[in-house]
Amino acid sequence: MNVLIIQPPIAQLNTSYPSGAYLSSFFKRDEFKNKIQNVRWLDLNIELFHSIFSKDGITKLFDLCQKNALKIADESEKKGDKATSFNLRRYVCTKKLWIEWIDSIVAILLNDDKKSGFENAHRFVFGAHVPRGNRMENFLQNLDHDISTDDARSLASFALADLADFINIAFDSNFSLVRYAESLTVSESTFDEIKKGADSPILKEYYIPILEKLNLNCDLCLISVPFAGTFAAALATGRFVKQRLKDKVFVSFGGGFVNTELRDTNEHQLNEFCDALSFDRGYGGYFEFLQKLNKESQYFDSSKIEYCDFDFYKLRIFTKSKIIKEKESDKEIQDYEEKITRTLLPDFSDIDFSRYPRLLDDTNPMHRLWSDGAWIKVYMAHGCYWHKCAFCDVTLDYVKSYCPTNIYALYESLLKTAKEKGVFGIHFVDEAMPPAMMVQFAIENIKHGSPLTWWGNVRFEKYFTRDVTDILAAGGLIGVSAGLESATGNGLTAIHKGTDLHSIVSSCCAFKESGILVHAYMIYGYWWEKPQDLINSMETLRQFYKNGLLDSCFWHKFVLTRHSRIFDEWKRGLVPDLKPILNENLPLFTKNGLRFEGEKKSNKYGRFLDYSLDRWMHAEDLDLPVQKYFDFAVPKPTVPKDFIEKIIENYEIERDLQFKNVPIDKNKKIWLGGEKINLQNGKVQWFYMGELYEANKNATESDFRGKGLCVLP
Repeated sequence: MNVLIIQPPIAQLNTSYPSGAYLSSFFKRDEFKNKIQNVRWLDLNIELFHSIFSKDGITKLFDLCQKNALKIADESEKKGDKATSFNLRRYVCTKKLWIEWIDSIVAILLNDDKKSGFENAHRFVFGAHVPRGNRMENFLQNLDHDISTDDARSLASFALADLADFINIAFDSNFSLVRYAESLTVSESTFDEIKKGADSPILKEYYIPILEKLNLNCDLCLISVPFAGTFAAALATGRFVKQRLKDKVFVSFGGGFVNTELRDTNEHQLNEFCDALSFDRGYGGYFEFLQKLNKESQYFDSSKIEYCDFDFYKLRIFTKSKIIKEKESDKEIQDYEEKITRTLLPDFSDIDFSRYPRLLDDTNPMHRLWSDGAWIKVYMAHGCYWHKCAFCDVTLDYVKSYCPTNIYALYESLLKTAKEKGVFGIHFVDEAMPPAMMVQFAIENIKHGSPLTWWGNVRFEKYFTRDVTDILAAGGLIGVSAGLESATGNGLTAIHKGTDLHSIVSSCCAFKESGILVHAYMIYGYWWEKPQDLINSMETLRQFYKNGLLDSCFWHKFVLTRHSRIFDEWKRGLVPDLKPILNENLPLFTKNGLRFEGEKKSNKYGRFLDYSLDRWMHAEDLDLPVQKYFDFAVPKPTVPKDFIEKIIENYEIERDLQFKNVPIDKNKKIWLGGEKINLQNGKVQWFYMGELYEANKNATESDFRGKGLCVLP
């Protein structure tokens, strides 16, 4: 058999989505050597990007939509929308500049000096004969410094965003740089409407030609659908492959969107696009599939499945005449899948990281990590070691089934990949990186000279002491993101967060003292939340920023999901205050999110919460009372103005007492400071984290704590 793994568009642009790396490695395992001849992984997300944003692609774009763009411009002007009319006409009038410059713009984002060069970047920033769009002009007008060639990458990022706006208005209303036909996928109630997305203009004119050039030659085709915004392209991909290869191929969809939104579907029309839905990790289901279907013949024929009388582990089959439901449990296969999860090392050999653009659309250093940098995405552990938060999908495998990897083998594999690919940044995509494994990874990195830079999601908890965060920082950790969700004590209790504000603040203090960037996720609109709760949470968040504990943040609106802990508790009669609305017509493929009584009351807060955050993240209006951000009456916060400051003081006292009084096991000591220099006055000096320290030669070990001497937990 030949296996083909495809990531359809549109996903994150600056790096490859990691599911293909794990599946590729899985099918190359020794147990499949006699069954599988070849394994290929294709990231068609980046191929579509280069197909559109190229000289030929933009030339084709204007040929296809110039007439429609001018028509919309005329209609907009008649309606009094002069801004839209002006912008559309400007695109058409300057199309020659866009066509001439697009390859240089992309080269700037690829850091490809051979194609862009400093001189081209200089002309792109300062020249008069260069393309400009609305987002580019806004960026230039709002700069707080004199423009320079250092701004070229930001300007190029906004140039792509401007072109994306033009495509969305004049050519394909489903288009976005980070999602495709997402609104179509999440809003329609019939499959006939959803599958129209597979024939949308961008897919028809740019994506299908990519598929036509491929050497498909596969028996098993796995298509990853991590988000709703990749579903339309997944449908187009599956249909194309099935039409070309007929019964000689078996097409399977898997990924996050499949796991959460297609879990209960019995839509038989899916057979036109795929032969199966693979739920959760997939390893066990594909293992059993290969075992059963390869018993009789070395050749593959998917039509045999039409007549099979067995089911597969977590693999729902869609034949021409029936749907074969999956097995939910199988002890032997589950044990096998657990072993695979612990030992599987991702394989990025098919990925050329130099083809991924590094977008720079925000000056906030933490925000930049998501779009800037060709990060190698992997996990330390499958699932979440806490998996008890009320709002989270804790009944699904990707959260509830915690399974750690071998951190030492993972490190060696990543270092090897980094050297081969020239990419030394790692983004751990764990639900929450296990703290002890983080320390192990950091120590391994330190032993090798700390060549790897890494970041990822954590839980704010007391494990992250100053000793721990100093070791993590020395071991390459540059940033963490974590769910704060509710910045009040009663809120943290209500959502079963399993931590308190003292632990959260203390961990943030330690991270920031060690020079690690910190991002927090916030949630508003809970079923239990009163205006006072939200304002108190907002005020506490302001104090986090005021005291320098956060670099960035994001407010999410609470969504009740079928797979959440709180919904499960509601079904058992444990949450009488929650009143889900279960009798409404939901979209066909987005049934995980549920409505509940009273949820719309919080809608009015959203834009004010976002605005205040944007100000705080850029160190502005940090002393403005939070109620001043709203254009309607809200209660004043009841949180003391020095609330976070007091917790910080307590943290500092506890930290210093620990440094002074806790006995040090000699086997757990680690010196991270610089080389010590003996002075003539009998003292010793050294540098640590940019600071010069001095102590007596006979000083006790406690005098070096927090100044270079760390103790492993």
